[in-house]
Amino acid sequence: MARQIDPSTLFVSTQWLADHLDDPEVRVFDASWHMPAANRDARKEFLAGHVPGAAFFDIDGVADRSSTLPHMLPAPEVFAAEMRRLGFGDGMHAVVYDSVGLFSAPRLWWTLHVFGVEKVSILAGGLPAWTAEGRPLQSGETAHEPKDFTPKVDTALVADAAQVNAALLNGSAQVVDARSADRFMGLVPEPRPGLRAGHMPGAYNLPFASVIESGRLKDKAGLDAAFAAAGLNPDKETIASCGSGMTACILSLAFAASGRAPATVYDGSWSEWGGRADLPIVSYTT
Repeated sequence: MARQIDPSTLFVSTQWLADHLDDPEVRVFDASWHMPAANRDARKEFLAGHVPGAAFFDIDGVADRSSTLPHMLPAPEVFAAEMRRLGFGDGMHAVVYDSVGLFSAPRLWWTLHVFGVEKVSILAGGLPAWTAEGRPLQSGETAHEPKDFTPKVDTALVADAAQVNAALLNGSAQVVDARSADRFMGLVPEPRPGLRAGHMPGAYNLPFASVIESGRLKDKAGLDAAFAAAGLNPDKETIASCGSGMTACILSLAFAASGRAPATVYDGSWSEWGGRADLPIVSYTT
């Protein structure tokens, strides 16, 4: 099981960030990412306007490019090289946001923790909260002085297909799927071509939208209610899955915010499971 993270460190306010924009030990990251069907270019939007001094983290680009699966975790040396380029060094505090409010930022929050970063926070409300308050934006790129970054991989935060399958069979961990109920039940086609519809036998369904309210994570009472409604035991070791390892990170964050250990994330998620004929599925259409 992954180590617990102090819930009070998970988020920072817009005022806190405004007060720390010039702090050399704080690096702000725009981790915006959108589903292909959204027809939005996250990098182009970043260049048009972002929190002053922020660096854009390319979730699709800084990934295992040898994999056919989308945005899988990069090798430690690849991640370290990108952190160095973006001016993020050992011991620094990362503040992450996205342009939706709370959607893709948790993916970078989780990735940073996977590679051993201890000080990681998410901007509460994301870029929408920042702009709604009339705070300044910057356009273009910002050059950052390279820093030394030493990756220390926390394997407890990452699961592969074999580990997920074992957990489903022996009950060592509960597996929770962040996709919508219709996708979980196999009532609608998957947005990525070539994937089977349905879910893993024995998995629980907790759509990521059920832990979010107005672009922010729900409070502990709201999270506990969402866990209970999904039939989960929040104190049991948990593996989170989704379509491609993106929104599973929101569930990992939700567990951390409720005072538990963050959920381990199945990086391949349904992009892998639904595409492999040797892995079992349940579908209400069959």
